[in-house]
This record gives sequence, structure tokens and C-alpha cells, in this order.
Amino acid sequence: MQPLRPMGKTKAATELDHIWVKGAREHNLKSVDLRIPKKKLVVLTGVSGSGKSSLAFDTVYAEGQRRYVESLSSYARQFLGQMEKPKYDHIRGLSPTVSIEQKTTGTNPRSTVGTITEISDYLRVLYARVGEQHCHRCGRPVQGQTAERIARELGGLDAGTRLILMAPLLVNRKGEFRELLADARAQGFVRLRIDGEVIRSEEVEALDKRKKHHVEAVVDRLVLKRGSASRLTESVEAALRLGGGTLLASIDGGPDRIYSEKLSCTHCKIGFPEPSPQGFSFNSPQGMCVDCNGLGTRMELDPELLVPDGSLSLAEGAVKPWGRVSADKKGWGTRVRLEVCRVYRIPLDAPWDDLSAAQRKVLLHGAGQRRFPLKWENGEMRVRFEGCIPRLTRVFRQTRSEGMKRWYGQFMATAACSTCAGSRLRPESTAVRLGGRTIVEVSRMTIDDARAFFAELRLAGAAGEIAGEVLKEIRSRLEFLSAVGLSYLSLDRSGPSLSGGESQRIRLASQVGSELTGVIYILDEPSIGLHQRDNKKLLATLVRMRDIGNTVVVVEHDEETIRAADHVIDFGPGAGVRGGEIVHVGTPRSLERNRKSITGAYLSGREAIAVPESRRSARGTIRVVGASENNLKRVDVDFPLGVLTAVTGVSGAGKSTLVNDVLYPALSRHLQQSQRRAGRHRRLEGAEQVDKIVAIDQRPIGRTPRSNPVTYIKVFDEIRKFFAMLPGAKVRGHTPGRFSFNVKGGRCEACQGDGVLKVEMHFLSDVYVKCEDCGGRRFNEATLEVQYKGHSIADVLDLTVVEALGLFAAHPKISAQLGLLADVGLDYLHLGQPSPTLSGGEAQRIKLARELSKRATGRTVYLLDEPTTGLHFDDVKKLLGVLDRLVAAGNTIIVIEHNLDVIKTADWVIDLGPDGGPGGGEIVGTGTPEQIARVRASQTGRYLRPLV
Repeated sequence: MQPLRPMGKTKAATELDHIWVKGAREHNLKSVDLRIPKKKLVVLTGVSGSGKSSLAFDTVYAEGQRRYVESLSSYARQFLGQMEKPKYDHIRGLSPTVSIEQKTTGTNPRSTVGTITEISDYLRVLYARVGEQHCHRCGRPVQGQTAERIARELGGLDAGTRLILMAPLLVNRKGEFRELLADARAQGFVRLRIDGEVIRSEEVEALDKRKKHHVEAVVDRLVLKRGSASRLTESVEAALRLGGGTLLASIDGGPDRIYSEKLSCTHCKIGFPEPSPQGFSFNSPQGMCVDCNGLGTRMELDPELLVPDGSLSLAEGAVKPWGRVSADKKGWGTRVRLEVCRVYRIPLDAPWDDLSAAQRKVLLHGAGQRRFPLKWENGEMRVRFEGCIPRLTRVFRQTRSEGMKRWYGQFMATAACSTCAGSRLRPESTAVRLGGRTIVEVSRMTIDDARAFFAELRLAGAAGEIAGEVLKEIRSRLEFLSAVGLSYLSLDRSGPSLSGGESQRIRLASQVGSELTGVIYILDEPSIGLHQRDNKKLLATLVRMRDIGNTVVVVEHDEETIRAADHVIDFGPGAGVRGGEIVHVGTPRSLERNRKSITGAYLSGREAIAVPESRRSARGTIRVVGASENNLKRVDVDFPLGVLTAVTGVSGAGKSTLVNDVLYPALSRHLQQSQRRAGRHRRLEGAEQVDKIVAIDQRPIGRTPRSNPVTYIKVFDEIRKFFAMLPGAKVRGHTPGRFSFNVKGGRCEACQGDGVLKVEMHFLSDVYVKCEDCGGRRFNEATLEVQYKGHSIADVLDLTVVEALGLFAAHPKISAQLGLLADVGLDYLHLGQPSPTLSGGEAQRIKLARELSKRATGRTVYLLDEPTTGLHFDDVKKLLGVLDRLVAAGNTIIVIEHNLDVIKTADWVIDLGPDGGPGGGEIVGTGTPEQIARVRASQTGRYLRPLV
């Protein structure tokens, strides 16, 4: 084969019109030579594990990043560390590279769609500059107060009231502020209030520069009495003058009252601070709700956890913390409850669900100030009944016992903050309106609704000029989010709740908005989690990025994306050691004609996933009645048992809410006494027909490099036992623990079995460098001397699943479990591959393999959320075979899925819609795939019609 030479050059002699890669050998790549054309939409495809990501991310992107770092000054490079060079001979034609991967947006509960896209930043500026402040108590527009009116209001307080008037000098700012303090002393202010504490001004020279501070000058301290009106007026005027139109009044040591020459409510007699962007931020002390610290949620007692089984009566222990409420119990608490039940005519033998709402409210929340007679040995007492929730809340806050806190904790769940109703902001901030809407209402809109609101928003006069540029930025960002198929998300949607595909498309929208040119964008399966209807929007976005002069390289399995590409590079022919080669380079049409390509075979129709000749019949149903969580509209849904059911619908239609937030927690509570809160629904029927429920999601199987596929499925225990039985281990007296990298003895102590050392970088993410003592092999030399067929324990961890199957073919305990990984299409993974490097789809299939290794009951319900994530057509075929095995054993499988190959092979389909967000949450159709294809209102049926 002739070595590749650079293709034709452009007018500039040194600039190539392609990226030339020669001799790429990263991971399983076999000295690949390749030319990737620039300013084209290029798709890298091939079976899972064939080397696509190794070339795109670990070679091209990694080298682009390394060259960028090398271009920095030596001073900057010392903080970044030495980046390892990928394995290749030559790479030419590299432009600046940007990687947009499937990483989730983190676990920070303060992160939202608005903060990630910076739309929230612009909204804060917009509301601070042109918003209209209203009173949060009466809803009236507020206006400024004069000094005379403020003095008259304060003078109207009772005689003898102690009053401190203060002028704000510093609000929530870091620094020492020596000059400000000196200036205050020079102006004659004897006292200052610093961070809530009043001190003499000469006692402080400087503030702690590492902390944020609030500083107020104490203008006057007085006790109200007859004849103090003129002094009060003078002090108010002085405070307003010094505070720039704002003063703080502390009355008898109580909370501060804010008075402003600019903003105040004359009806409620309260003042408002001047609106600032920080006042609309739930991450700033100036804007956050003081009770939940801007999180919008608090741990509170959950009535559903206090009364887990509504079919029980009070006498049978319906209220779990109370136990049985009956006359044979002599405790003080029981006697009070019996008296309350007598007065309110609450039957002790009636099921909790049959009690009226008023009766349940009394038992849980108390009877207010009403007192009940209680006879005791020494006479009669009258006592208040505070209710289960207030009493437990009070005791939980007072107790110092960790054991008691854990006991009370079992009845607590995350609930919306009762102070701010989940808005996260102070009430003053939530009362500012623009176009009739508050910032909270706008943040709760879907992207589509927000686009419509800002498109119609018209601001007159100076407000229009001030807000012009800010509105332009907000509108463009909303357009880009809609263009990548995220129109169903709301701006206040929590960042941790986003899927990998959603977070990737949010970052993609940000890149589209930047309108850079000449950049190489590398994307990892951006179509994940997208319905076919929304796929066209995503493709249009990728084409736009290409058309403005960028190179768009996409690692993808989606057929529509492959067919839309200008250039397709197919890797294979197999996975792992059987892959790492280029099978095809060319157009999608030429790929169809390539007889060596598995991808081409599926595109051309030579290979296909067949539609089953017959559908399995259900052996019963589980029924969810009245599901109304999130956007679900009181739907009743039957889930058939003993079959494969696909839950489908456009993105945001309510699929995950129905399955993950309602069905799974409700079944878990019934079968496993789980304390997890179930989404709103009236009842669950038919749960007694199953004995176990397993949710197999895409969350990581571990968060540290110590976790890997073989430790998760427990086969590494068998491998360690096997190594301990080898002659070399017996001679040295090694036990299975010697071959663990988690305990002392056999591991390398320099890195404590990690194989890498963590270098903490100030202001940057930590850097991991290979351990010099063990060379990244995790074990010490004495342990590595024990070998089986020339393989040490470290060599075994470095094998792929298919290689390990060959090595341990004669050992059924090991090979049987490894075979399960191969069955779910993961034969290309290395046994010791760290869990954090696995994609969401790979993690989910490892969990599936672990379930396959367990003894089947035949009455288990498995819930899977998009199990085809990251799977090639051929791997989907293997996965369907595994799911068939589970169903054939009598189990029930419910999958949330967009992949048409899975939907067409399902026995039953539940289609939600008809749209996403508020336009969804309804059942569009249920039935076999053939029946769904005939439902005209079904978006899924429209794309399913040609296939069944």
C-alpha cells in the first residue's frame, strides 16, 4: 500500500485543505493513515469499540489541545503540566479544535439550563435595569419616599422605641477597605456596623480581604420621645445623603427596615433596595432566599413517608412514627391522640385513605391553639396538639443524637422550599416585573414559550435603548437552543437532571452562538436522546456550522446523520483487537456498496433487524392511575407483564417522568419498602403480580479509577481466587487479597493501587500522572511475578473481554461471567478500564450484564432508559437478543427508547405526546407497533409506518 501524501493544497502553500493523520496507534488503532477533509460534515462510524473515539478524541482532539498548550508561555505551561503526546507519526493541517462530548453538566444543584447557557446572566441585567418593582405583599407598583415621609413614619412608632439609623457604605464586597474606614472616622462616625456587629470605628483598621462584607455607618442612636422629631428628621436626611438615597433602620434590635428615596410601598410601609443584577441571582446573598440559601428545596417531613401504607388504620399503625393508636396503650402521647380523635370524630379502625382531608390535616399538622382536656393522676390538664409533622420537625432540630437524627431522617424528603415556593429568590426580587412577567415566571417557561415572550416584548423610550443589546443576546441564545431540539426544556431545569445528550446539545448551542470559523468541532453522538422529529433540527445546526467555514467531525451511529454527511469514515471490521482499521472512506452512497463494511450492509439493507413474526401476549398488567407529575396530565397507563414494552414519544413528552419518577418509585415502595418519593399519582394496581423491580440507568457504575467493569460484575473476585491457586502464589503464600489493588500487600504503595498520582492544580482541574514506581501497573514487583500463561494480574486487567475469554476458556466460573459482557456488545472493553471513562450507554450495559448473572425469578420488572445509547446497528441486534432472553424467562422489560429498531421489535408500545413540555404529557396511543403506526396523531407512528 502506497503511503498517503497530502491532498491538493490551497493558495497558501502551507495550508492543507484536509487534516492529514499518519500512523495513528492510540489504543486499538493499527497504524491508521487518514485524510479528513476540512470545512465538511464528516461522520466517523463503525461498530462500538472499533476505534472511532480513539481517532477523533484521543488523537486529533488531544493533539490539537497539546499543541495549543505548547503555544503558551513557559510561565503558563508550568501550571498546566506536561500533556502526553498521542501515538502517531505525523499530523498536519490541524486547526483549533473544540470537543463537545457527552459529559453530564455536573452534580451542582445550583446549575440550571439558564446558568449553563448564560441566559440567566442576561435576564438578571435586564430585570435590574428596566424591570418595574412591585410590592411583594400587596402587588402594587412601588415609588420613592421623601425624607419627611420616612421621618414621619418612624416618628409614629411607640414612645420609648429604641432606634438605630444607619447608612450603607459597603454591600457584599471583598477587600480591606482601609480608605473607606479612615474616611468614615474622618467624617466623625464613632460607630460602624460591620457584618451585623456594631463596633467603634477606631477599633478597626482593615477588613479581612478574603471575605465579603457589609458595612453601615451608624448615623444616630435614639429613643423616641416627645420633642425628638427635628433630630429624627435631620438624622434621616443625613443617612439618606450618606447612603446614596437608602437608609437602614433597626427598631428595638429587630430585623432591619429598608427605606429608600427611590423605591417604597406606601400602602405596606416597606422600602426596597435599588435593583441590581446580584439581587436576581440565587447564588448571591443579595438575591437568594434566606431559608433555602437559593437551592429552592429543603429537607422536610414527607407525609407519604410518614404514612407509607394508606390502607392501614390508626389502630394498625398507619402513622409510622406513632405506631398503633389504641386505648390499650398508656403513653402520654397516645392519650393526647385518642382525645383528638374523639373530639374530631376520627375513627381508629378506618383506613387512612378513607379519612377526610380535614381529619388527616389535624393529625399531621395539628389543631392550632385549641386545647384538649387530659385527665391525669393529679387532676386535669388542658394541652395543645401540635400534630405529627410540627412535633417531629421541632424534635429533629433540637436533638443532638446522631442516631435519632438518622431515625427522623427516614421520614424526610426533598421538598420545595415553603418560603420561596421553589423560586430560590428573595420575595423582593420575585416582585419585579417586565412585560407583566417576573423573572421566576420567565425562567419556568419552556424555551419555545420564552422565545415567543421575548419576540413579542416591546419596550418604549429609554428602556428600549437600555435593553436593546441584552434582548438581542437572549433571543439569539433561545433560538440556538430551539435549533438543537431542546425547545421542551425550561430555563430553571436543574443541570444534574439533564441527560448526556441534552447537556452536549446545550454546549453545541453555545458554540453555534459564538459563530467562530475555521474551527474543528468534534462531537460524540449528538443525536442521543432525540426523537426522529427533532433530528432534522440538529442536522440543520451541524450543516450551518459547516457552512460558515468550520470542520464538523461527528462520531455517530444514527442512520439519518450518516446519510446527511459529506464524508463518511467507517472503522472496523470488528471491535477491540478485531477493529482499529479503516474499512471505508467516501460518501454515504459508496459506503452502501462496500461489501466489507457492516455499517454499509445495514445502510443498504443487506443486513437488517427483522420485525418479529408474532408478538408475545401479556400475562397480566400493572396499572398506574392518575399520574400527574411534571407535565403528565392525569394519565392512566397499563404496563403489560411478561413482554417487551417500549415507552416512546418526542423529547420532553413525559416518558422519563412516567417510568422513572412514577412507576419505579411506586413499585419500589410496594415491593422493597423503599423510602423514595413517588411522583404524583392516585394509585398503583397489580403490583402483587411481580416480586422485584430493577432500574438499569446510565449513571456511572463508579466515580473513582478503582472501579472497573470486572469489579462491578464481581468476576474479578474469581480471577483473584484463581491467581491465588497458581503454584507461584502458593509457594509465596499469597491469598486472593494479595491480588487486589485496594488493600496493602500486593498493591504499589506509592500510588496505593491507583496506577496514577493526583497533582492538585490551583484554580484548575486536577492532573493525573502515571506512577513512576509501578509504571501504572498498580501492583508491586513481587505480585507481578505470579503469572498464568505469561500474564500477570496487571496484564489480565489490560486485556479486552474477548482476549480474556480466550485466556480463561477452560475456567467456566470466569468465562461465563465475561461472556455476559460479550453478549451485551462490550467485548472490546478492557477488564481494568476505569469506570469514569465509560460512556452512559456502556455503564448501562455493564449493569445489564450483572443482572444476567443473577438467578432469575421470572417475575422481575426491568426498567431501561435508552439502552441503545452508543450502539451500532449490529450491537443493537445483540442487545435485543439479550432482552429476548430475559423476557423468555418470564420477566418484564420496559424501555424508554427513540431507536426505531427497538420500537418495531417490541411487543407493546406506549406513545406519549403529542408534543414536548406543556404540549405533552398525554397518552397518544397504546398497542402493538403496527397499531401505533396507524395512529395519525403519533409522531412516532409517522416514522414507524414504513418499517412495520
